[in-house]
Amino acid sequence: MRFYRDLNIKAYGVKMSESEVYQHIVQWVRDYNPDIVVITGHDSYNQRKEDSYQNSSSFIRAVKQIREYEKSQDELIVIAGACQSNYEGLIKAGANFASSPKRINIHALDPAIIASSIALAEKNKSIDLISLIEKTKYGSDGIGGIITMGTMYVGYPR
Repeated sequence: MRFYRDLNIKAYGVKMSESEVYQHIVQWVRDYNPDIVVITGHDSYNQRKEDSYQNSSSFIRAVKQIREYEKSQDELIVIAGACQSNYEGLIKAGANFASSPKRINIHALDPAIIASSIALAEKNKSIDLISLIEKTKYGSDGIGGIITMGTMYVGYPR
């Protein structure tokens, strides 16, 4: 939250268990009316287990809940996942950005870097997807996504 505050970006944070997020996410979206939602926490991948991911299914359920409420990926931008998350499942569920294409650990600020860059990018102009992802610690190994529009209105003067 300090990262957003230092960039002068209005942000709200909610801390809870990853397994509970999908039950509350739509109400938070209604209450706060955000342009961008970041769903993150802890996850892990273990290919020896039948359910290989610790929390990806909860993140996917939360993204699906958001997309039932707001289908447009331009109207509500969703950044989802954590270390070693099911990238393909999150993107398929409707996330604009997700971790982790190579099932690696990501830096804790990677989702915030993506969110803040979009928040400070000009509205109705596509972000440079490749350069945005390269701002994160592990680049396209750690996070990926789709071309997305910025959310900031730019005026003159100021």
